[in-house]
Amino acid sequence: MTTCPSPSLSTTDPTTPLISLTWTDQETGHQGHLVIDHLVRGVSSGGLRMRAGCTLEEVAGLARGMTMKEVLHYDPQGHYIPLGGAKGGIDCDPRDPAAYGVLVRYLRAVRPYIEQFWTTGEDLGLTQDLVDQAAAEAGLISSIQAVYPLLDDEEAARRRLADAFAIDVDGIGLDELVGGCGVAESVLTALDRAGVAHRGTRVAVQGLGTMGGATARFLSRAGLRVVAVADIKGTIANPDGLDIEALLAARDGHGTVDRAALRAEDRELPADAWLTADAEVLVPAAVSYAVDATNQAGINARWIVEAANMPVLPEAETLLAARGITVLPDVVVNSGTNAWWWWTLFGDIGADADQAFAHTRRSMRALVDLVLARAEAENTTPRTAAHTLAADRLPVVTERFGRFR
Repeated sequence: MTTCPSPSLSTTDPTTPLISLTWTDQETGHQGHLVIDHLVRGVSSGGLRMRAGCTLEEVAGLARGMTMKEVLHYDPQGHYIPLGGAKGGIDCDPRDPAAYGVLVRYLRAVRPYIEQFWTTGEDLGLTQDLVDQAAAEAGLISSIQAVYPLLDDEEAARRRLADAFAIDVDGIGLDELVGGCGVAESVLTALDRAGVAHRGTRVAVQGLGTMGGATARFLSRAGLRVVAVADIKGTIANPDGLDIEALLAARDGHGTVDRAALRAEDRELPADAWLTADAEVLVPAAVSYAVDATNQAGINARWIVEAANMPVLPEAETLLAARGITVLPDVVVNSGTNAWWWWTLFGDIGADADQAFAHTRRSMRALVDLVLARAEAENTTPRTAAHTLAADRLPVVTERFGRFR
């Protein structure tokens, strides 16, 4: 087994990642990046994304976000102890015929880090099945094998997680649904705090892939009206509400909807039309940097709920806040998927859909409510409140459990 040196902490700048590296694929020239931001008990957690244009700076920002997502879910009474934060990214279009080979070679190159320090899984552009397949081809036991030494009963824990991944709910895997459940609960919590009824509240969703599709399902079933969804081909809109189940059944593996499934009253609009939809809630659930200082001017929604990672640029958020539009940050909103992996693996919940949804709803509601209450009390944005909360909790977790094993 190849080994890599133990990381050391920066003593001058606590925001400096422990590890930051770039790999170049000798066959295609595509580059991949890995950033390990922080370790708890010697391990970090964060997905692997693949998209054309992915940069080291982007991956570093996502890794810092993972550190916060992990620590925000710290429950002293739970079995799951937060890990550190990390992220991987490959600069390649996942639709490129060469993409799978690039993925395998990237995983082979960073294999020592996955074996010792970094637990990873699906993210933008990649499914968990594809990551698992490529990891096996790269010679890995599992994409999360670094966490196995921390488990009390590894065999039982791995079986429990495998059983959970095998669960299907109305045609969609549980692993895909829990993230959307968390996003939806974030929306519902914000509505409840504002005294806004669920039924009839209008929502526009960018992206109908893993996160966006599951979010649209949960919000629709909660009585909200999804009036627009966007995919790579454009925006599908209907002011009376879209048939979300029909659209989910008609999408391909990349979340693109077959337009043959549209009803006569559904309209096809340009790709960015979701931004200006007549809706109270916008859910960017596809790509980073979707809302910038220019296009934010067309947004009329009351809430933007970040299901994707880093979809709202900082300068855009400042302008939105000045107009009274609240951005619920990604470090809170989309943290449910990551937490569900560990709740299941460490035994806080079993391989059961009802348990998973109940635990996700309860945990996400408590976290979102805490962040919104803190933002109101401190007269700041939810993002600042979430970052402050994470900054308060991180040294407590690190001091109690240590950075290294």
